[in-house]
Amino acid sequence: MIRAVVFDLDNTLVDFMAMKRLAIDAAVNSMIDAGLQLPKAEVHSRIDAIYKERGMEFQSVFDQLMYDIFQKVDYKILSAGIIAYRRAREAALVPYPHVYLTLIELTKLGMKLAVVSDAPSREAWLRLCYLNLHHIFDCIVTFDDTGERKPSPVPFQKVLDALGVNGSEALMVGDWAERDVVGASKVGMKTVFARYGDTFGTLNSGADYEIDDVQELIEIVQSENKL
Repeated sequence: MIRAVVFDLDNTLVDFMAMKRLAIDAAVNSMIDAGLQLPKAEVHSRIDAIYKERGMEFQSVFDQLMYDIFQKVDYKILSAGIIAYRRAREAALVPYPHVYLTLIELTKLGMKLAVVSDAPSREAWLRLCYLNLHHIFDCIVTFDDTGERKPSPVPFQKVLDALGVNGSEALMVGDWAERDVVGASKVGMKTVFARYGDTFGTLNSGADYEIDDVQELIEIVQSENKL
C-alpha cells in the first residue's frame, strides 16, 4: 500500500538545468554589455569551471568570476550580471508540464507528499515558494537538514520518519538514478525514475518504474493500491 510520494526537486518538479542555462546566458550578455571585455564563450567556460569546483548551488559565482579576472570586484559588471540572472531565472523557473495537476490528484488519492533535495534549504524553499508549491508538501528535507547528500540513506529515512510511513509505503521520484534511485532503495522505498528530467542519458535506471511524464504517477499509485 502506497501512502506517500516523495519527489526530488530539481529536474523532477522543475527544469533546473534549463533555467540555469538561460539565466547564466542572460548574465553573461549583460556583463559584456557592462564592460566585461572577454569573448562570451570564455566567460561561459570560466563560470562552468567555477560551478564544477564549487557546485551548482554556489551563490557567489559572479564574485568569484570577478576575482579570477580582475583580482577584485568590478561592481558595475557584477551588478549587471546579478540583475540579468535574477530576471531570467524568474522567467524560466517553471514546473514541468502536469506537475500541479499531478500533485493535486495525488492528494485526492490520499497521498502524503514530500520533497528530498540536495539543495541548500534557502534555495529549495525559494524555488518552491516561487512556484507556489510550498503549501502542497507535508515535508521538505534538504541538505541542510541532514548534512548528507543522496545517495546516503539518511535524508530518505528522515523524510519517512517525518511522514510516519515505512519505506515500502512510499514512492521516490527522481531524475538521477545514482542518487535518487540508489538512495531510496537503501531504505526500502519503491522508486520511479523521471526520465523526462534525465541529463545523463541513463540507459538502465534500476528503478521499479520509469516515467516520461509526471502525470504517469497517478496510474502507478492506483495500480500499486489496486484502486
